[in-house]
Amino acid sequence: MKVCIALTKGRLEEQFLEYFQLLSYDIQPLMNKGRKLSVETDMCKFIFAKGVDVATYVEHGVADLGIVGEDILLEYQPDVFDLLPLPFGKCRFAIAGQKDKDLKNRKRKIATKYPNVTNKYFRKKGESVDIVKLDGSVELAPILGLADAIVDIVETGTTLKENGLTVQEFIHSISARCIANRSSLKVKRDVLTPIIDAIAPKEGVR
Repeated sequence: MKVCIALTKGRLEEQFLEYFQLLSYDIQPLMNKGRKLSVETDMCKFIFAKGVDVATYVEHGVADLGIVGEDILLEYQPDVFDLLPLPFGKCRFAIAGQKDKDLKNRKRKIATKYPNVTNKYFRKKGESVDIVKLDGSVELAPILGLADAIVDIVETGTTLKENGLTVQEFIHSISARCIANRSSLKVKRDVLTPIIDAIAPKEGVR
């Protein structure tokens, strides 16, 4: 019974493969896949998708396990089992905006790709804001006057600085996560357990 693992395409995929290689797994079939969206090895079948789709594939049982950013879990709250954090993909949700902008006595407008995370945070603070949902480069919103600030993921802060924005407040630290389909954990426990144990962060592996 082969295990299916869904990987988030892009940076998380690369970081996971580097990590997987540190665990002495052969990743050559995955490194030389070209434009293929699925690859089978002796041990597993791997599929490659956008983060939110990885969560969907795992939720519906197409994939048994998934590697996804914690931002996806917080924003979309898929019905999956959040197994464990991984030692890569580390970044933070933050509020950022233009320095010294006068916002006194005015309801703020916040642009973000994460409206649910943003709404939950400001409600917890007791602050009422207008949220503008964007799918692209949210850094443009304050520059063009669409919003007073943004809520986005910050890793190095370089993009913010290059666009004249500064971090005003950090909201939540996040990392990559290993998630599982709830039924697979029961039906395929014998074959999943060794893989989960291998992926689990160990002392000295960073």
